[in-house]
Amino acid sequence: MPLEDQEFLFKLLGTPSPTGFEMPGQRVWSEFLKPVASEVKCDAYGSTWATKSASNSVSKSVMLEAHADEIGYMVRHITDEGFLYVDKLGGSDTATARGRRISILGDKGEVLGIIGNTAVHLRKDASEEKAPKVHELWIDVGVSNSIEVAKLGIRVGNVAVYADKPTLLGGDKIVSRALDNRIGGYIIAQAMKRLSEKTLTHNLICLNATQEEIGGFGAAMAAYRHLPDVCICIDVTHATDTPGLDAKEVGDVKLGKGPTVAHGSANHPLVVERLIQLASEKKIPLQHEATPNSTYTDTDNVYTTKQGIPSALVSLPIRSMHSVVETAHIEDINYTVDLLVAFVESLQAEDHFNHLL
Repeated sequence: MPLEDQEFLFKLLGTPSPTGFEMPGQRVWSEFLKPVASEVKCDAYGSTWATKSASNSVSKSVMLEAHADEIGYMVRHITDEGFLYVDKLGGSDTATARGRRISILGDKGEVLGIIGNTAVHLRKDASEEKAPKVHELWIDVGVSNSIEVAKLGIRVGNVAVYADKPTLLGGDKIVSRALDNRIGGYIIAQAMKRLSEKTLTHNLICLNATQEEIGGFGAAMAAYRHLPDVCICIDVTHATDTPGLDAKEVGDVKLGKGPTVAHGSANHPLVVERLIQLASEKKIPLQHEATPNSTYTDTDNVYTTKQGIPSALVSLPIRSMHSVVETAHIEDINYTVDLLVAFVESLQAEDHFNHLL
C-alpha cells in the first residue's frame, strides 16, 4: 500500500465517528476526494457523496456505497463521585469492554477515560462470570466528582469510542477498530480516485452513508435522493478461518482470498452475474456468501428504495468484527478496489439490470 494511501486510511480509521456523529470522519473522507471528484456534498444527517460526471450527457448513474459510522457508547449517567455510566451505540460488545481506554467526545474536545476493571482477586466467583451488562460498565476520567467532569466538557449524551489506533500486523494485514466500515469508505474513495481520469458511460456516485449500525437510515435517505440505476454496496463480512468456527453454520470465508459477493434476495442476480464475470476476466479472487433473507447491511435499504434499485453486496473479509482488533488483509482491500473499478468501467450506455419475460 503506497504511503500516501496508508496515511489516508490510518487517519480515516483513527478519527472517531460513532453512529449519528460521523462528521469528523466525513470531513477526512471528503478532503481526500475533493481533488479528484466533480463535487462533494452531504445531506442533513451527514451522509456524504462524491460524484464524477459521465463523459456524455446521460441520465444513468452507478452508485458505490459504504457506511461511515462505527459502534461506540453514549454517556447515560454521571455519578456524584465523577464516574460515567454508558449505553451502547450500535452493536458494542461488552464482553471485551473492561480494562480498555476510551475516548469521550466531550463538548470541549476529546477526553481520555478508562473502562474500569475490578481486579480478579476482588471479584466473587470470577470463574463463573458472564459478560458484563452495559449498565455495569463504569468509566473513570481521572477526576473526583461530577463538577470536575462538567469542567472537562462531559455531559449526558456525549458519545465515546475505544481509543485504539490502527497498526500493521505481519506486514500484509491491518488491525484497527472501525474497519467496519471505514475500510469501505477507503475502498470507494480509491475507486473514485482511479476512475477520475477515465471516460465513463454512467454518472458515478460514491456514497459514504451514516447510521448503518443502527438501521441503515443514512443509506435509505441518500438512495431516495440519488436513485441510481445500479448500486454496489461495500461492507465487511466475517472471515471464518479462525479457531472455534464451523463452516456448516457460518460459511467458509478466508482472509487473503479476495472479497465476497453475496447471494440472496437483496442481491440482484444480473448484477451479481456481472461481478462474477468480471472477477473471472480480471483474475480477481472472489468468494461467495449466502444471505438468503437479509444482508443486515445498507444493501437492504438501498434495493428497496422506491421502485427498486438493482443492487449487490460486496464484502471485505475481516477477523474479530466489532472489536478493537478487527483484522483485514491488504490484498483483499486491493482486490475489492479492482473489482469496483472493473464494474464501473464495464457499464455501457445501453446496460440495464431488469429481468425480461
